[in-house]
Amino acid sequence: MRRSIAGIVIENGKILVAKRKAGGAIGLRWEFPGGKVEAGEGDEEALRREFEEEFGIEAEPIHFLGTASFSSHSGERLLAAWLVELPKGCILELREHSMIAWLSPRDIYALDLAESDRSVLPLLESTTWPKALQNR
Repeated sequence: MRRSIAGIVIENGKILVAKRKAGGAIGLRWEFPGGKVEAGEGDEEALRREFEEEFGIEAEPIHFLGTASFSSHSGERLLAAWLVELPKGCILELREHSMIAWLSPRDIYALDLAESDRSVLPLLESTTWPKALQNR
């Protein structure tokens, strides 16, 4: 099954989401940063590449959260969610998105979230977050 990745970034108890620019299959919808895992890549390598492409930063995957399956125009896919750490004080360059937001998990449900990313919301709810991560 084809694999995609979602980077879950938590700061001050809020999760990073980004709104895609117009165009494409998920134009103007919200998503967790990430994308398709390319041939020869592992999840961590794909996450580093995607964060560089989308925001111009070096992100570090630090903990695998789990997977969820979803259907797309290209067929069935598996989405792997990873906790990702950003460099302190970094500025996110919006290369593929029109805006970002830091939201509570509850507020993310109200967004027009890409269906693929909606599939990982149960993983975020069921994860027991270490206290240190809750206050990132």
